[in-house]
Amino acid sequence: MDLLFLGTSAGVPTKARNVSATALLETTGRGWYLVDCGEGTQHRLLHTPLSAQDLAGIFITHVHGDHCLGLPGLLSSASMNGRRDPLDVVLPEALHPWLRLSLAATDSHLSFELRLLAVEGFEGWQNGTVKVTTVALSHRVPSVGYVFDEVCPQPRLNTDRLDAEGIPRGPLWGDLAKGLPVQHGERALDAADYLSPGRAPRRVIICGDNDTPDLLAGVAADADVLVHEATFTQPAVERTGVTYGHSTAADVAHMAESAGVRNLVLTHFSARYQADPQRSPSIDDVRHEAQAHYRGNLTLAADLQRYHLGRDGLLVPAS
Repeated sequence: MDLLFLGTSAGVPTKARNVSATALLETTGRGWYLVDCGEGTQHRLLHTPLSAQDLAGIFITHVHGDHCLGLPGLLSSASMNGRRDPLDVVLPEALHPWLRLSLAATDSHLSFELRLLAVEGFEGWQNGTVKVTTVALSHRVPSVGYVFDEVCPQPRLNTDRLDAEGIPRGPLWGDLAKGLPVQHGERALDAADYLSPGRAPRRVIICGDNDTPDLLAGVAADADVLVHEATFTQPAVERTGVTYGHSTAADVAHMAESAGVRNLVLTHFSARYQADPQRSPSIDDVRHEAQAHYRGNLTLAADLQRYHLGRDGLLVPAS
């Protein structure tokens, strides 16, 4: 799995960072998923190899505009560029009429079926290679994190079972290896019954806004990668006395260390944090605060940077 950040700023864009949008790419290379879609996301996509034609699903964490206002434009452009496959969009129910009205009022006729799914009561989503569930977070409005679990990665045929059941070698085995259903005499064979993962499935969690990182302690303990906002540093919160429903780098890092998260990615940074370490406050302040509480592999996400989860389990910038 790879991560490609399309927007890492909190609330408003800066010259270097757009508002929230994160792409998760399948290990197979056959598809990708978008978590949040702030204004301008489609412009960011133009600077990447990603295509809306290969987009497998969109997942919106909460109703705030910096996480969803890019949806109408992205969907319209996907249509004008010839997308035909249906597209599932999981988002808060309050955004359903807004999105439909935005498309209708602008006379945007999509060339594909748009399937809107409410995140409230969401019981999970699966496309065969990835299963997606949610974890409830705490913010000024309801917010969630999306948990992406691989389904049977690098599948291997259970040849012993096939031989024991008298399934002849040849094309039937080949179809099952591809995940296809097979008819053998009067028996309908489900490929999932004859495949086992070639390696341990990976878990990636991508969170919306959240002021209580400890809500993730349970699911994060099994995560290979946790992507979480770090809008502020502790000194900034101490000066103002308010968090606006967000976390500090210290809050997130402390939870990640306690849960044993191997790869922690911080994003959604307040525009006050400058890129130049000679200016104050700077993004290095966020890094240093997190490092004081977390000993794992720490990444501060950058716009348009792709990160690869290697075989050694470490998330590193992709070349």
